[in-house]
Amino acid sequence: MHLLVKEEDKDLLFELQKRLVRGEDLSDLAVEYSICPSKDEGGMLGWVRKGQMEAAFNAPLNKVVKCKTQFGWHLLQVLSEREESVLEDIQPEELHAKLQDPVFLEDAQFIDVREPHEVERASLSGFQVFPLQQFGSWGPEITTKFDPQKDTYVLCHHRMRSLQVAKWLQTQGFRKIYNIAGGIHAYAVKADPSIPTY
Repeated sequence: MHLLVKEEDKDLLFELQKRLVRGEDLSDLAVEYSICPSKDEGGMLGWVRKGQMEAAFNAPLNKVVKCKTQFGWHLLQVLSEREESVLEDIQPEELHAKLQDPVFLEDAQFIDVREPHEVERASLSGFQVFPLQQFGSWGPEITTKFDPQKDTYVLCHHRMRSLQVAKWLQTQGFRKIYNIAGGIHAYAVKADPSIPTY
Protein backbone atom coordinates (compact mmCIF):
# COMPACT_ATOMS: atom_id res chain seq x y z
CA MET A 1 0.00 0.00 0.00
CA HIS A 2 1.12 3.56 -0.38
CA LEU A 3 0.38 7.20 0.25
CA LEU A 4 1.31 9.92 -2.25
CA VAL A 5 1.86 13.62 -1.53
CA LYS A 6 2.99 16.41 -3.86
CA GLU A 7 6.72 17.01 -4.19
CA GLU A 8 6.44 20.43 -2.54
CA ASP A 9 4.53 19.04 0.49
CA LYS A 10 7.65 17.99 2.44
CA ASP A 11 6.27 19.30 5.75
CA LEU A 12 3.21 17.08 5.37
CA LEU A 13 5.45 14.14 4.40
CA PHE A 14 7.56 14.54 7.56
CA GLU A 15 4.45 14.92 9.74
CA LEU A 16 2.98 11.73 8.28
CA GLN A 17 6.25 9.88 8.87
CA LYS A 18 6.18 10.96 12.53
CA ARG A 19 2.58 9.76 12.87
CA LEU A 20 3.55 6.39 11.42
CA VAL A 21 6.42 6.08 13.92
CA ARG A 22 3.87 6.77 16.69
CA GLY A 23 1.90 3.74 15.47
CA GLU A 24 -0.75 5.19 13.16
CA ASP A 25 -1.81 3.06 10.21
CA LEU A 26 -0.59 3.90 6.70
CA SER A 27 -3.94 2.85 5.25
CA ASP A 28 -5.86 5.29 7.45
CA LEU A 29 -3.45 8.11 6.61
CA ALA A 30 -3.70 7.30 2.88
CA VAL A 31 -7.50 7.67 2.98
CA GLU A 32 -7.14 11.09 4.58
CA TYR A 33 -4.04 12.58 2.90
CA SER A 34 -3.04 10.73 -0.28
CA ILE A 35 -3.50 12.41 -3.66
CA CYS A 36 -3.44 9.03 -5.44
CA PRO A 37 -6.77 7.51 -6.57
CA SER A 38 -5.81 4.41 -4.54
CA LYS A 39 -6.73 6.42 -1.41
CA ASP A 40 -10.31 5.17 -1.86
CA GLU A 41 -8.95 1.64 -1.30
CA GLY A 42 -6.83 2.65 1.70
CA GLY A 43 -3.78 3.09 -0.53
CA MET A 44 -3.85 -0.52 -1.78
CA LEU A 45 -2.07 -0.86 -5.13
CA GLY A 46 -2.40 -4.63 -5.57
CA TRP A 47 0.50 -6.59 -7.02
CA VAL A 48 3.28 -4.45 -8.45
CA ARG A 49 5.52 -5.71 -11.27
CA LYS A 50 9.15 -4.80 -11.81
CA GLY A 51 9.38 -1.54 -13.69
CA GLN A 52 6.25 -0.09 -12.04
CA MET A 53 7.63 1.03 -8.66
CA GLU A 54 11.20 -0.14 -8.14
CA ALA A 55 11.33 1.01 -4.51
CA ALA A 56 8.82 -1.74 -3.68
CA PHE A 57 11.38 -4.39 -4.64
CA ASN A 58 14.00 -2.99 -2.28
CA ALA A 59 11.67 -2.38 0.67
CA PRO A 60 11.71 -4.79 3.61
CA LEU A 61 8.38 -6.54 4.20
CA ASN A 62 5.93 -4.46 6.33
CA LYS A 63 8.38 -1.54 6.83
CA VAL A 64 7.27 1.87 5.55
CA VAL A 65 9.82 3.43 3.19
CA LYS A 66 9.96 6.81 1.47
CA CYS A 67 10.64 7.23 -2.26
CA LYS A 68 10.28 9.96 -4.87
CA THR A 69 8.85 9.57 -8.37
CA GLN A 70 7.66 11.97 -11.06
CA PHE A 71 4.30 12.01 -9.20
CA GLY A 72 5.70 13.20 -5.87
CA TRP A 73 6.71 11.59 -2.56
CA HIS A 74 5.46 8.11 -1.69
CA LEU A 75 5.27 6.40 1.65
CA LEU A 76 5.25 2.75 0.68
CA GLN A 77 4.64 -0.46 2.62
CA VAL A 78 5.09 -3.90 1.06
CA LEU A 79 2.58 -6.22 2.74
CA SER A 80 3.48 -9.47 0.96
CA GLU A 81 5.61 -10.80 -1.85
CA ARG A 82 5.05 -13.44 -4.48
CA GLU A 83 7.29 -15.27 -6.84
CA GLU A 84 7.51 -14.01 -10.37
CA SER A 85 5.06 -15.89 -12.56
CA VAL A 86 6.60 -18.19 -15.17
CA LEU A 87 4.99 -19.01 -18.52
CA GLU A 88 6.71 -21.61 -20.70
CA ASP A 89 5.90 -23.84 -23.63
CA ILE A 90 6.13 -27.58 -23.01
CA GLN A 91 6.75 -29.96 -25.88
CA PRO A 92 4.13 -32.68 -26.43
CA GLU A 93 6.64 -35.51 -25.94
CA GLU A 94 7.73 -34.10 -22.57
CA LEU A 95 4.13 -33.71 -21.42
CA HIS A 96 3.31 -37.26 -22.58
CA ALA A 97 6.17 -38.66 -20.47
CA LYS A 98 5.05 -36.64 -17.42
CA LEU A 99 1.43 -37.79 -17.80
CA GLN A 100 2.57 -41.38 -17.18
CA ASP A 101 3.59 -40.45 -13.61
CA PRO A 102 0.71 -40.65 -11.06
CA VAL A 103 2.50 -38.19 -8.72
CA PHE A 104 2.65 -35.62 -11.54
CA LEU A 105 -1.09 -36.08 -12.17
CA GLU A 106 -1.81 -35.28 -8.50
CA ASP A 107 0.57 -32.33 -8.22
CA ALA A 108 -0.39 -30.49 -11.42
CA GLN A 109 -3.66 -29.13 -12.82
CA PHE A 110 -4.85 -29.24 -16.41
CA ILE A 111 -7.08 -26.86 -18.39
CA ASP A 112 -8.43 -27.47 -21.91
CA VAL A 113 -9.80 -24.23 -23.40
CA ARG A 114 -11.28 -25.80 -26.57
CA GLU A 115 -14.99 -25.93 -27.30
CA PRO A 116 -17.04 -29.01 -26.25
CA HIS A 117 -17.46 -30.22 -29.86
CA GLU A 118 -13.65 -30.20 -30.25
CA VAL A 119 -13.12 -32.09 -26.99
CA GLU A 120 -15.57 -34.76 -28.21
CA ARG A 121 -13.31 -35.38 -31.21
CA ALA A 122 -10.03 -35.59 -29.27
CA SER A 123 -9.12 -35.14 -25.62
CA LEU A 124 -6.47 -35.84 -23.00
CA SER A 125 -7.40 -37.54 -19.75
CA GLY A 126 -7.23 -35.31 -16.69
CA PHE A 127 -7.81 -32.00 -18.50
CA GLN A 128 -10.80 -30.01 -17.27
CA VAL A 129 -12.69 -28.25 -20.03
CA PHE A 130 -13.13 -24.48 -19.74
CA PRO A 131 -14.03 -23.25 -23.24
CA LEU A 132 -12.53 -19.89 -24.09
CA GLN A 133 -15.85 -18.75 -25.63
CA GLN A 134 -17.45 -19.21 -22.19
CA PHE A 135 -14.71 -17.23 -20.40
CA GLY A 136 -17.27 -14.82 -18.91
CA SER A 137 -18.83 -17.63 -16.88
CA TRP A 138 -15.67 -19.28 -15.53
CA GLY A 139 -13.02 -16.51 -15.62
CA PRO A 140 -14.12 -14.64 -12.47
CA GLU A 141 -14.03 -17.89 -10.45
CA ILE A 142 -10.73 -19.30 -11.73
CA THR A 143 -8.89 -19.01 -8.40
CA THR A 144 -11.68 -20.94 -6.66
CA LYS A 145 -11.48 -23.76 -9.22
CA PHE A 146 -7.69 -24.00 -9.47
CA ASP A 147 -4.78 -23.41 -7.09
CA PRO A 148 -2.52 -20.58 -8.35
CA GLN A 149 0.44 -22.18 -6.53
CA LYS A 150 0.23 -25.44 -8.49
CA ASP A 151 1.82 -26.02 -11.89
CA THR A 152 -0.91 -25.39 -14.48
CA TYR A 153 -0.95 -26.89 -18.00
CA VAL A 154 -3.12 -25.25 -20.66
CA LEU A 155 -4.21 -26.93 -23.91
CA CYS A 156 -6.09 -25.98 -27.07
CA HIS A 157 -6.06 -27.15 -30.71
CA HIS A 158 -2.88 -25.47 -32.00
CA ARG A 159 -1.61 -23.33 -29.05
CA MET A 160 -3.04 -19.84 -29.67
CA ARG A 161 -6.17 -19.89 -27.47
CA SER A 162 -4.29 -21.63 -24.68
CA LEU A 163 -1.56 -18.97 -24.89
CA GLN A 164 -4.22 -16.25 -24.39
CA VAL A 165 -5.53 -18.03 -21.30
CA ALA A 166 -2.02 -18.78 -20.01
CA LYS A 167 -1.08 -15.09 -20.21
CA TRP A 168 -4.31 -14.18 -18.43
CA LEU A 169 -3.58 -16.76 -15.69
CA GLN A 170 -0.30 -14.94 -15.06
CA THR A 171 -2.25 -11.77 -14.29
CA GLN A 172 -4.36 -13.75 -11.82
CA GLY A 173 -1.30 -14.75 -9.77
CA PHE A 174 -0.74 -18.26 -11.13
CA ARG A 175 2.86 -19.16 -10.33
CA LYS A 176 3.87 -21.56 -13.10
CA ILE A 177 1.96 -22.06 -16.34
CA TYR A 178 2.82 -24.40 -19.18
CA ASN A 179 1.30 -23.96 -22.62
CA ILE A 180 1.31 -27.17 -24.68
CA ALA A 181 3.35 -26.34 -27.82
CA GLY A 182 1.32 -27.06 -30.95
CA GLY A 183 -1.75 -27.97 -28.90
CA ILE A 184 -3.54 -31.31 -29.02
CA HIS A 185 -2.81 -31.55 -32.75
CA ALA A 186 0.96 -31.66 -32.12
CA TYR A 187 0.42 -33.97 -29.14
CA ALA A 188 -1.43 -36.45 -31.40
CA VAL A 189 1.20 -36.23 -34.15
CA LYS A 190 4.36 -36.25 -32.00
CA ALA A 191 3.48 -38.04 -28.75
CA ASP A 192 0.35 -40.21 -28.97
CA PRO A 193 -0.96 -41.29 -32.40
CA SER A 194 -3.98 -42.95 -30.75
CA ILE A 195 -5.47 -39.46 -30.37
CA PRO A 196 -7.35 -38.42 -33.52
CA THR A 197 -6.37 -35.28 -35.38
CA TYR A 198 -8.94 -32.85 -36.76
